[in-house]
Amino acid sequence: MKNKRPVVIAGTLLLLYVIFIVWYGGNSKPMTPQELDAMIAKIQKSAGKEGQPEPPALKIFREIAKSDDGKEYYMVNLIKFRKKALYPEGLQYSDDPREADHRYAMMLIPYLLKHGGHPVFGSDVMGRFIHPGGADEWDQCSVVRYRSRKDMMAMAADIAGKNIDVHKWAALEKTQVFPVKPFFSLFMVRSMIAGVFIIFGVLLNSILRIVKKRGSIK
Repeated sequence: MKNKRPVVIAGTLLLLYVIFIVWYGGNSKPMTPQELDAMIAKIQKSAGKEGQPEPPALKIFREIAKSDDGKEYYMVNLIKFRKKALYPEGLQYSDDPREADHRYAMMLIPYLLKHGGHPVFGSDVMGRFIHPGGADEWDQCSVVRYRSRKDMMAMAADIAGKNIDVHKWAALEKTQVFPVKPFFSLFMVRSMIAGVFIIFGVLLNSILRIVKKRGSIK
């Protein structure tokens, strides 16, 4: 009987890759007006503000939903830190704004992953190049991938009322955030994961073959 181990390994890794592709998504249908209203209501309910007028933040969600095509997109975040973190009275944290921002990121990432999102890029500003007079000053730039606008709003509903964003606003003096859709990118997550699975499968098969060979010699 032929050795079925390579087939089993390949089949298992292929199944895992299919599961990853389904989770990663990025090609769904645009939200309908009814879905948008339901998502806004869910966020309001999670925040304990059901039936109240929509705050400015939710109006921003409605604005970004206007360009929803159901597909993945990236959010660019420009960040200017406070000199000292500014927490509401009664919250005992250090006054380091970068620690506050890191605390926010660590609390947010599990929710990002749950909804198919993940950080792509983060960097500190290292100087100025083309910088017209009066232009905003920034300390950091980061990029986050979202599976869809619907997923971003579902994440917002998950974290509403959990007081996670208190760390973000304690850290930031100002920020500018806007969605982008790449027309060119070398950051190919799907291909990268496929490559990792292929390399892992080849290495695993080779290791098991060596172990089996050594065992038969003994």
